[in-house]
Amino acid sequence: MGKKIAILASGSGTNAENIIRYFREKGLDYVSLVLTNRQNAFVLERAKGLNVPCAYFGKSDWENGEAILSMLQEYRIDFVVLAGFLARVPDNILHAYPNKMINIHPSLLPKFGGKGMYGDRVHEAVIAAGEKESGITIHYTNEHYDEGAIICQERCVVMPEDTPDSLAHRIHALEYEFYPKVIDELLNSTK
Repeated sequence: MGKKIAILASGSGTNAENIIRYFREKGLDYVSLVLTNRQNAFVLERAKGLNVPCAYFGKSDWENGEAILSMLQEYRIDFVVLAGFLARVPDNILHAYPNKMINIHPSLLPKFGGKGMYGDRVHEAVIAAGEKESGITIHYTNEHYDEGAIICQERCVVMPEDTPDSLAHRIHALEYEFYPKVIDELLNSTK
């Protein structure tokens, strides 16, 4: 497998920036492209600031996927990383990257996953359910939200006094620590 990564993100892009910086600190410019489904997503500014090519595609492009797939092919992308990406990935893109597209979810799947379960909604649900632990799940992406094969999970304690914000803080720390390492391991374990 090559070493050209595309990151798909919908929001501020902290995970995207963390991944880009992780590889650059190792002297590797693996992240070749950042794509978003939100015109004003701050991830675009982060990518530009790090000199990573980036683009926005509107809803109809994400529904049929052709223009996005064409750009991924133009940049010779080998591996796709979802980092806070909140749209469904079209089937033609999924099929072009079998076992080469991963996502991170802020809970211990299969709990608290599925359509509409992201960000604070997940943390609120974890706390409301009285869970004693939460964490992150890194998994392969397939046709169903948060149902791809699990690659790894990392855990943290849910404290009795936790708020969605305090839990999110610990979850983000796990994301920043483990997501780039798992991507690195996957890239180096596949030929």
